[in-house]
Amino acid sequence: MLDTVPIQSRFLDHAEYYARWSGLAIGIVVAQQLIAMHSGDIAMPLVFAITAFGLCAVGGVLLGDALTLRPQEAVRTASLAPRLVRDQVPPRMAPLLLLQAASLVTLLVIGAVTASSDPDRTVRAGHVLTITCEGLRTSLGPWPGLYYSGPMFAALAVGTPVCVWALRRIAHGPGDDQQRRDRAWAITGAWGLLVSTQVLLVVVMIFVALTEKACAGPLGAATIVALCPLGLLGLFTFGWSLVTVVAPRAVDDETAEDGVLDDE
Repeated sequence: MLDTVPIQSRFLDHAEYYARWSGLAIGIVVAQQLIAMHSGDIAMPLVFAITAFGLCAVGGVLLGDALTLRPQEAVRTASLAPRLVRDQVPPRMAPLLLLQAASLVTLLVIGAVTASSDPDRTVRAGHVLTITCEGLRTSLGPWPGLYYSGPMFAALAVGTPVCVWALRRIAHGPGDDQQRRDRAWAITGAWGLLVSTQVLLVVVMIFVALTEKACAGPLGAATIVALCPLGLLGLFTFGWSLVTVVAPRAVDDETAEDGVLDDE
């Protein structure tokens, strides 16, 4: 039997997925172009690429959410219990992402406070860490000072309020419970991509800077050890966020199955 469903109708039924996947694809292409741009500083193209990828992922998910078809109900009912944002987001991953975001902001603030200017490149203020190594002043970098953290702060300042607004819109808007959860999980995953990629980049920058000339000393070694769990958390949340953006219902179903097993 021939498929009589109009192509336009089938496209609209899956438009949110196409938008999410397109956001990821565009983010990858833009990131590749930014990495390949000519620059005397290898770290700054990475910063632009990471922030651009995260913002494209957020933009794709928000566009997909705007294109999501709402279920047409014959009789609309309203619950007396208010719907809260925390009831729509992933109960286990949301606290981890918030902890990761707080750690990222803390690292960026510490990096901005401790960064200094490279004597050889006075136009790039706040992108190296200056220490005394064997009686000589030595610059370690790239260091996540204001020179590098500026684009990261800007991306967080743009992406975070927009995602919070979208989550509030979902929680108080129309739709069934499953659809609201899928949409909220996708937005949480997109914000997780924005945060986790920046965390990984900052951890790598600090690791490279502190191990470049073996001048960091015990404090530098302790810093590297302390950052290892944060780097592992960033890898885990990046993978979870990517899967959640691509197929939020699949992640939700796995969690539901875990809950059934726990009940048994």
